[in-house]
Amino acid sequence: MRPTATTPSPTEPPPPPDRQLAAVREPATRQASLAPGCQLASGAVPDLDELLRPDRCAIVTQECQVGVIGDKAVLRELADAAQATAVPNIVRLLAAARVATVPVVHCLAVRRADGLGANANARLFGATTKLGIDLLPGSGGDLLPELGPESSDVVLTRLHGIGPMGGTDLDAVLRNLGVTTIVGTGVSVNVAIPNFVMDAVNHGYRFVLARDAVAGVPADYAAAVIDNTLALLATVTTTDEVLARWVPHR
Repeated sequence: MRPTATTPSPTEPPPPPDRQLAAVREPATRQASLAPGCQLASGAVPDLDELLRPDRCAIVTQECQVGVIGDKAVLRELADAAQATAVPNIVRLLAAARVATVPVVHCLAVRRADGLGANANARLFGATTKLGIDLLPGSGGDLLPELGPESSDVVLTRLHGIGPMGGTDLDAVLRNLGVTTIVGTGVSVNVAIPNFVMDAVNHGYRFVLARDAVAGVPADYAAAVIDNTLALLATVTTTDEVLARWVPHR
């Protein structure tokens, strides 16, 4: 008998890259961090209850300052966007964190009156100087008063850089506190928040991003950055979901 030829079964081609990324991103509230131990392709999602344990996490505010998003802000579009949603939610998060004994760390960008030590190697820094953005300590460089600081808070300042992990003691302070998860808040989703997320992941932290406690402009661009980039690196959630883990049920 002559052997019967068989036709190989067609192999279904893999989905295009954009569909593969979409499968990873959705839903945004269930995203896995790329910190060590998390496998992007496995579908494993970090447990918020575990990530937000008060003894293993800290909440960090980024550039929530009078001269950035407060009364002295020059970039009013960003300030107004932050004041509309992010700042009220940060107030809620900080209050809950202090009650739950979650460390609160404020990271501020400041500038000397003579500009000594400040960056001048990117257009952003030139624009900051030209616009006259007030980052002086005791003035626009101070924390928004509605956020504190309380006596239990840690305040870190930097003279250079675009994110809170460069030019500060943030990494060392968090490690000394036994922190493995950072809850990041503040501004802006345009530059500093992506830098913060990436630096934190590169340093081995897991990152939880409450999307309604950060701000960027335009709003649809900020949402796209969160959904298409930060959701691949951080666990994206909401203020209410974080509060549910820190505020005891009564």
